[in-house]
Amino acid sequence: MKKNENQVVVTKSGYETLSKELTFLRTTRRQDVANKLEEARSYGDLSENAEYTAAKDEQSKVEGRILELETMLSKIVVIDEDNLDTNRVAIGLTVKLEDIDKPGKMYKYTIVGSEELSGMNLSSDLNRISQKSPVGQAILGHIVGDEVSVKIPKGIRKLKIVSIDRE
Repeated sequence: MKKNENQVVVTKSGYETLSKELTFLRTTRRQDVANKLEEARSYGDLSENAEYTAAKDEQSKVEGRILELETMLSKIVVIDEDNLDTNRVAIGLTVKLEDIDKPGKMYKYTIVGSEELSGMNLSSDLNRISQKSPVGQAILGHIVGDEVSVKIPKGIRKLKIVSIDRE
């Protein structure tokens, strides 16, 4: 799939997560912040009201994230993992890697769009990495058996692609 600069590529689960986050922010979080503002206003003088200032800051963050999600979702391209070619590493596929310098040390990652891992609710799934991460960039487009070198903060890690699957 060719991607233009304005497209945001995500997996189906990433799209669902972003959509749920937007719905939550528009309804629950927005109302929570409005309630905090209302309560803070009741304390009187707004110029020296720390609760009001904090609630306004929180409102700004929530509204900013809503705008960010609305913009992102308007440009989204959802990857259909069921139809992905598993011959080459791509967004939406799960890759098993072996650390060449530590034989037997294996890593398993699902490659996702970087937008899936951004925002207020970061994924707690440690087996998902962005296509823009150092490992993600190094392995994209490679095939089983390929060896890649990844520059990480502690130096260079050499990895071998063991398998590419749909999860």
